[in-house]
Amino acid sequence: MKKNIAVLCGGYSGESVISEQSGQVVYKNLKGGKYNPILVKVSNEGWFAFVDENKFKIDFNDFSFIDEKGKTNSFDGVFIAIHGTPGENGIVQGFLRLLNIPFNSGSVINSSLTFHKKFCNDLLKQYGIPSAQSIYLKIEESYDPVAIINQLGLPCFVKPNKGGSSIGVSKVKKTSELIPAIERAFKEDDEILVEQHINGKEVTCGVVNYKGEIKALSVTEIVFESEFFDYQAKYHDKTTQEITPARISHELTQKIMTLTKKVYKTIECRGMIRVDFIIMDDEPYLIEVNTVPGLSEASIVPKMAAYAGLSLRELFENEVDMMLNAK
Repeated sequence: MKKNIAVLCGGYSGESVISEQSGQVVYKNLKGGKYNPILVKVSNEGWFAFVDENKFKIDFNDFSFIDEKGKTNSFDGVFIAIHGTPGENGIVQGFLRLLNIPFNSGSVINSSLTFHKKFCNDLLKQYGIPSAQSIYLKIEESYDPVAIINQLGLPCFVKPNKGGSSIGVSKVKKTSELIPAIERAFKEDDEILVEQHINGKEVTCGVVNYKGEIKALSVTEIVFESEFFDYQAKYHDKTTQEITPARISHELTQKIMTLTKKVYKTIECRGMIRVDFIIMDDEPYLIEVNTVPGLSEASIVPKMAAYAGLSLRELFENEVDMMLNAK
């Protein structure tokens, strides 16, 4: 009998729409294979399993649901496809650990760390992985805009410390733009970063634990016409290009792939991740680590997998294989 795998998507953040798209792609590619996927959507209304267009409420006591025949359905594992809270920050991982249900993404600690950009980047700097200079602000603290500009220069970036898909991110080119940008970011998170601008080529690299081997899929170059790779450029701007492989030297490609695998091992990731960089003077600077990368048809990791010769069914079934066989 096939094992039931919950494909968990949605969530409580502005990334929920993208997450549902990711969940649908995972569900579609697992369906008809060696496992029985069941889509589970998370929202402020509740957690619901969807089976044959029927909707069933999840019981939080044991992460099960009762179907229309009165049968209790449980899950053998969970494929987490939630971007943002509660799937990328350790909350779901802690819940599933309490219930002893396997899941595919990183641990509670790994997820919490990578979701907190400041802590993650500061830690990785200690292991020789450079990132932009930044100033960390909390919503209840005062700050001096002039001092920030004097330290970081212009342009600079303002972004929520915990979040993704570039929601709430601004590029500040004039001193007068800084306070509105900070206020905008604080609407998304109570902690924000003001970061030095690193002028260079943006790339990203996907890594997966494939059959027990930490494998870098490829390096993809991001080309966009907007000021930066914002939400519009990521999901709606048809002029945005995601070029695989990136138009960089073989040596630099290998350096980025090696660096991404180092990130994976250093902070003890599991499953598949994507790490974003900006290249300046042939030096890759870390932007952020994504432990639940986008998996929609428009997302980068599925395209990387295709370049590496992996079908999405192979990629996703491997995720389930690895989590069910984890020690």
